[in-house]
Amino acid sequence: MMPLTFADIGEEMIIKKIGGKPEVKKHLENLGFVAGGSVCVLNTIGGNLIVKVKESRIAISHEMAQKIMI
Repeated sequence: MMPLTFADIGEEMIIKKIGGKPEVKKHLENLGFVAGGSVCVLNTIGGNLIVKVKESRIAISHEMAQKIMI
C-alpha cells in the first residue's frame, strides 16, 4: 500500500484505505473516494493532483492525496 501521491499518471488504481480524522474521511467519501473504488491520476500541478474518480475530475491537495492509500 502507498499514498495516492506515488501513483503514476494515467494508471487506474484501486483505493485500499482512507486515512485521517473522521471529518477528513467523510469529506473524501463525499467526493467519491471510497475503499474498493477506482481512481486515476490525470495530472499533477505544483504538488496538487487532478484525479478521475467515479467519472468526475477532482482537484485535491497533496496533503489530502497522502491520506488516500492505493
